[in-house]
Amino acid sequence: MTPYTPPTQDQLLAIRVNAGIDELARSEKFAAAEADLVEAIVAGVGEFAAGEFAPLNRVGDLEGATLENGVVRLPDGFKAAYDAYVEQGWNAIASPVEFGGQGLPFILSCNVLENLGAANMAFNLLPMLSVGAIEALEHHGSEAQQARYLPDLVSGRWSGTMNLTEPAAGSDVGALRATAEPITEGEHAGKYRIAGQKIYITWGDHELAENIIHLVLARLPDAPEGSRGISLFVVPKYHVNADGSLGPRNDLRPVSLEHKLGINASPTCVMSYGDNGECIGELVGEENRGLMAMFTMMNNARINVGNQGAQIAERATQQAIAFATERVQSARAGSPDKSPVAIIEHPDVRRMLLRMKSLTEGVRALLYYCAGQVDRGALGDEAAKARSEVLVPMLKAWGTDVGVEVAGIGIQVHGGMGFVEETGAAQHWRDSRIAPIYEGTNGIQAADLVTRKLGLDGGSAITLLFDDIAREAGDAPMLRDLAEQCGAVARWMQDEASLDDRLAGSVPFCTMAAVAVAGWQLLLQDRAVSEGKAPALAETKPVTVRFFLERIVPEARGLKAGAMAGADLLYTLPTEKLAV
Repeated sequence: MTPYTPPTQDQLLAIRVNAGIDELARSEKFAAAEADLVEAIVAGVGEFAAGEFAPLNRVGDLEGATLENGVVRLPDGFKAAYDAYVEQGWNAIASPVEFGGQGLPFILSCNVLENLGAANMAFNLLPMLSVGAIEALEHHGSEAQQARYLPDLVSGRWSGTMNLTEPAAGSDVGALRATAEPITEGEHAGKYRIAGQKIYITWGDHELAENIIHLVLARLPDAPEGSRGISLFVVPKYHVNADGSLGPRNDLRPVSLEHKLGINASPTCVMSYGDNGECIGELVGEENRGLMAMFTMMNNARINVGNQGAQIAERATQQAIAFATERVQSARAGSPDKSPVAIIEHPDVRRMLLRMKSLTEGVRALLYYCAGQVDRGALGDEAAKARSEVLVPMLKAWGTDVGVEVAGIGIQVHGGMGFVEETGAAQHWRDSRIAPIYEGTNGIQAADLVTRKLGLDGGSAITLLFDDIAREAGDAPMLRDLAEQCGAVARWMQDEASLDDRLAGSVPFCTMAAVAVAGWQLLLQDRAVSEGKAPALAETKPVTVRFFLERIVPEARGLKAGAMAGADLLYTLPTEKLAV
C-alpha cells in the first residue's frame, strides 16, 4: 500500500473557493479563521495524518479489532496515535470555545476528518462519531450535561457513539424496543434504567479513550408507538462523579464484534445495556423527542460520511497513480518504439486515472460547498441553512457512490494485482463499501431529497439551487443544460408526480443533482485557478475540470428519463413472479 500524501493545495482551493472561508472569517464568530491559521491547520493535520494514522491503515486491516474477555483490543500503535491526536488538539477544532474547543468553522473540522480518513478510514470513525456526539449535546443537552460531558469529549479524552439500530429495527428506527425506566429513589433518582441491545455500534467499546459517552435511543413506559415515542439518553461507560472524576463502570458491555467486509480496525459492536438491571442513563432533551435530537448528530454524520467518499477516493487514486507509474507493460499503441512503457502511458489507463481524479475533486468541491453553507447557517443565514439541508443527501449519496466507484477503478488499474490483497488496492474498495449503507442508505438519502427536501421553502430551496447553477454555468453549456434538466425534474416531482413516482426516480435524480452542483463548484475552482489563485494547480485543475464537464456531466444528463419514468413498471410483475 502506498503512503498517503495530503492533497493540501486542492483542499485549500476548495476551502477558499467552494466554502468561502475568507468571507466567513469576516464574521465575529469565525474571525480567528484567518488565512495563515487556515493554511497551518490544513498543512498540519495533513502531515499528522500521513505520519501517525496512515502507517496503521494496513495493520489495522490485517489484524483488526478483537474482543478478549470483554475488552476490545486494537493493534499496537493505535493507542499512541490516538493520544497524539488528542494532545495536538485536532478533536477540538470546531467545538465550542466555552468547553475547550477552538470555535473555528465546521469547514476545518471537515478537513481534519478528510485527512485522517484518507489516511485511515477505519480509525477515523472514532473521532468522527465524537464530533457528532458533541454537536448533539451542544444543541440538546442541559447545562449540567454540557458541563459534565463536553469538555472531555471536546478534548478527545472521551469518545462518543450513537446507538440507534437494533436486531429488529434497522432503517425503521421507530421499531426499536430498548427501554428506559424512570428512577424515583436512591442515588440515581431522576435518571433512568436503560435496558436493551444495540447492533452496528461503531467504536462501541475500546480502550483508547478514558471514557465512552453513548447516546442511546430508548422508549419510556407508555410512550407512543413508532418514532414519536423515542427518547434520547446519555449513557457513559464509566459513571462520572460530581467532581468530573470517573466512577465505577456502568452496566453495559460489548457482546461481540461484527465480522465485516472492511473497516476491520473499527470495532463495530453489539452492545448490551442493563444485563444486571443497573445501566444508568440521563434523558437528553424532552421526552419522546429523542429522534429529533439524534437527527442533529445524524445530519452531521451524513456530511462526514459523504466526506468519506472523498477520503477513500483520494487514497485509491493516489495508489492507482503510483502503480500505473511503476508498472511497465506493452508498447504505446501506434508508437514506432516497441519498447514497453509504464501503463500510465496507455489511453484507457489515462482515462481511468483522470476519471478517478475528477470524481475525487468533484466530491471534495461539493463537500466544502456544503460545509460552507452549514457555517453560514450557524451565522443566521436561513437561505444557506436550507441549502445545506438540500445538499446533505446529495453529498452523502453521490459522494459515497463515487468512493466505491473510484476504489473499484483503482482495482482495475492494478489489473490482476488489484485482486490480490497484498497490494492493498482491494482494502480501499472493501472499506468504501459500507459508506453507501450506514447513516441511512443512499436510497434513503434520495428519498429524503424528493420528499422532505423537495418541499423546503415551498419548493424554492431546491429550484433556486438549479437556477444558480444554470445562471453561472457560463461557457459550460452541458452543465447549464444539466441544471435546467434538474429543475424540470424537480418541478415535475413537485407538481405532477405521485409519491411512488418520486421515490422510483429518486436515485437518478439525486445523482443528477449532485453532479450538477459538483460540476458548478469545480467550474468556480477552474475560474479561480485561471485568475492565479492557486498556481500549484495551474496545469492540473483545468484538465480535471474539463474531464468532469465533458465526461461526467453528460452521463448525468442521461439520467433524466429514469428520474421521470414513474413507478408503474416497477410493479408490473406481482411479487411472487418477481421472486421466481
